Amino acid sequence: MPGTFVITPLYAGALGLWFLVLSVRVVLGRAGPGRPSLGDGGDPMMQRRIRGHANFGEYVPLALLLIALLELAGQPAWVLHALGATLLLGRLLHGWAFSFTAYWAFGRSAGIALTFLALAAASLLCLHVGLQRL
Repeated sequence: MPGTFVITPLYAGALGLWFLVLSVRVVLGRAGPGRPSLGDGGDPMMQRRIRGHANFGEYVPLALLLIALLELAGQPAWVLHALGATLLLGRLLHGWAFSFTAYWAFGRSAGIALTFLALAAASLLCLHVGLQRL
């Protein structure tokens, strides 16, 4: 139904919880004596946790905004679910690769590829919707 949000909140909620997990991983990496309260202290795993968390914050807000705009414009549920699921899977893979492993090439590359796919598709659909209504 145009003008309401039903699907986007599902993905926003799931992604919000995953962001919280990534945030806690950074906080736990700072806990304890001798651990850096700022920065990464030269610890490669801490660098990965910080970048995994930051990378999420760089891509997810815009992608969710685009999906929400498409929902507001009345795009079909299957389109919104396809975009949301692609984004969610991409961020789970990428976040796991960065925050929970020393190096997982598949998770990193598949995760960012899925994120880019969702972002590109949502962007193009927003342009299409906007141009149709001019």
